[in-house]
Amino acid sequence: MRRAENSEVLTLAKQVFETEAQALHYVASKLNDQFAEAVDLVLECKGRVVVTGMGKSGHIANKIAATLASTGTPAFFVHPGEASHGDLGMIIRDDVVIAISNSGETQEVLALLPMLKRFGILFIAMTGRPGSTLAKASTAHLDVGVEKEACPLGLAPTSSTTATLAMGDALAVAALQYRGFTAEDFALSHPGGTLGKRLLILVSDLMHVGNAVPRVTIDTSLPDAITEITAKTFGITAVTHSDGTFCGVFSDGDIRRAIGTHSQPNTATMRELMSTHPKTITQHHLAAEALELMEKHKVTSLFIIENNKPIGIIHLHDLLRAGIT
Repeated sequence: MRRAENSEVLTLAKQVFETEAQALHYVASKLNDQFAEAVDLVLECKGRVVVTGMGKSGHIANKIAATLASTGTPAFFVHPGEASHGDLGMIIRDDVVIAISNSGETQEVLALLPMLKRFGILFIAMTGRPGSTLAKASTAHLDVGVEKEACPLGLAPTSSTTATLAMGDALAVAALQYRGFTAEDFALSHPGGTLGKRLLILVSDLMHVGNAVPRVTIDTSLPDAITEITAKTFGITAVTHSDGTFCGVFSDGDIRRAIGTHSQPNTATMRELMSTHPKTITQHHLAAEALELMEKHKVTSLFIIENNKPIGIIHLHDLLRAGIT
């Protein structure tokens, strides 16, 4: 086996991209009212969307099902070979089936047709041959036929699988749009992902409350404030009036400034030394908003205020540990 030349390999790679890009344009040019019909079938489905296909089409079907499921359309993949041996029981009358076969003549897929017809289950076919058995039997047919595969032998499914995947994406995105599916909806089905964390986790989920919240009164001396800051380890304390209402903060930075500028720092109180216009947040804000506020104002802690009283504190490390980025 000869070693690949860099220039030759890059040329081959670019040819694959160009061939598949042309295939996508070609398939897009053939879109017609059948696509709108397919979108309606998905939107009106009272059950689940069941996606099926053999071989490489099966891999694409699995991905399409996953994309539909994550964008507001309950969907799952059924292997057509297994379907004939019991898994047909997973499909119910209210479902809609998407059957994928480039030839439209895949026997394992065609074997499902009698059951679909018997129970009146509507189905969308994605094939490369509008005249095929599967296409003719379908409720809506999506033509994913390409002019040529990217494989130089013309054998390995390449352009055709890319085109089918793109058709599935188009179907999912159209359904998403007409459902009014939002980023918040997306986050609900992706709670473990970065977007899910940014859109679902609230300040109230991460904040420290009760005795963990550092606080002193406006008449507290500098030494006593330092003791509170040291004990609670946030590098800052809330300052309140005698009735508990919030009036400011006192931080490590304020300590340094007090010692450096005040003639008698040990006798000074928070009334003289505190910062009176700190950035705060409510427990109902998103944790991501807390992070943005910290980054914008270059602070590492925020007090959570409710009814003008400090009810909690959140630190930058709390956000990072929770995966808020």
